Amino acid sequence: KNSFGGAMKRIFYGWYIAGACCAMQFVQSTLLLQSFGAYFAVLLHDRGWSKTELSGAAALRQFETAILGPLLGWLIDRFGPQWVIRAGVVLFGVGFMLLSCVDSLLAFYGAFIVIALGASLCGFFPLNVALIQWFARYRARAISMTEIGFALGGLAVPVIAWALATWGWRATAFASGIIIIAVCLPLSFIIRRRPEDIGEWVDGIRPRSRGAVSDPGKEGEETTRDFTGREAMRTPTFWLLSLGHGFALFVVTGISTHAITHMKEGLGYTIEAASFAIMLQTVAQLGGVGLGAWIGDRFDKCILSAFCMLGHMSGLLFLTYATGPAMIVAYAILHGTAWGLRGPLMPAIRADYFGRSAIGMILGLSSMIVVIGPIGGPMIAGILADMTGNYHAGFTTLALLAGLGSVFFLLAKRPALPMQAAA
Repeated sequence: KNSFGGAMKRIFYGWYIAGACCAMQFVQSTLLLQSFGAYFAVLLHDRGWSKTELSGAAALRQFETAILGPLLGWLIDRFGPQWVIRAGVVLFGVGFMLLSCVDSLLAFYGAFIVIALGASLCGFFPLNVALIQWFARYRARAISMTEIGFALGGLAVPVIAWALATWGWRATAFASGIIIIAVCLPLSFIIRRRPEDIGEWVDGIRPRSRGAVSDPGKEGEETTRDFTGREAMRTPTFWLLSLGHGFALFVVTGISTHAITHMKEGLGYTIEAASFAIMLQTVAQLGGVGLGAWIGDRFDKCILSAFCMLGHMSGLLFLTYATGPAMIVAYAILHGTAWGLRGPLMPAIRADYFGRSAIGMILGLSSMIVVIGPIGGPMIAGILADMTGNYHAGFTTLALLAGLGSVFFLLAKRPALPMQAAA
């Protein structure tokens, strides 16, 4: 009871899980996803590797994620996400420690394979599967909390840039490995598999108070059920959503990998100054996440995603052809807002359309298509930059691909749920 004698409302345990996922995404975003561009610029100068060679590391990480996707989905559906996430945290931290010791491009790739494996096991995919099992009515809101952690990591990019300049990339990488294990491993023990395992209900609401429940029917009648992974793949919607998601990541990963180098070499900014543009992008991303939490469960998620694709396209074009700070600000606001709003919608749409029973496998299978963006974005930009001497051709190509990707979301319609005979 509270101090006035009334009963205090208990906080639904799913929100504790959402908070843990948010904190883990913040750590991963700060130390890898948002700061890889800073490492990229430093290693380009320190080791003398080409943009294409360094872009290969980013592509390798995404390729590994795609290969692991179906297996990871099966493991999560079979055993729950918590054990997978804990193993991932350890590998993620060890990978950064290995990175601090590399002296060759081959060793760099080896360390990055370990980092990529760990990041896949404790990152966006398993964390969102964990949340999907706990939320239905508030799904977009809960996943948006995770995206807040990801976005906040961008605010710390200037700190990483300062650490790289002050302590060097080796010391920064080793310290990052220690921080990952020390912070994320305890957080991973908050995550539980399903609300039913601890006497809770989805959304914290008793089933009979959720609203009208379909009559289970009499013998011989049919009711709907969730999709299996194989059934989902047979629908055009599965492929359209996967392609739309992948085309969005052409821009997201291309910018994350190359934006700082473009601003340094093409626009004349220092790494520290360029990192502040990333920080402004992050502020806009936080605004987009907040907007998504407010409207994501109220409006058609595919329509919202299509608008976001246009934001990605126009933002990247402003960055590509920037002639002053105003265009950099426009890029940061447009791309950041689109990213923040669209990100939580990607797993939420799939859970809405295909159900949560096999969502791990469905997301895992989808990752094998989505990966065209994370692999293609850094590689297209890096190869064309090495060929032409600047990022204009590469970034323009990625922007146009994002614009095309909006069509996929507009065409994706909710599929009819499979039928099963009632008991």
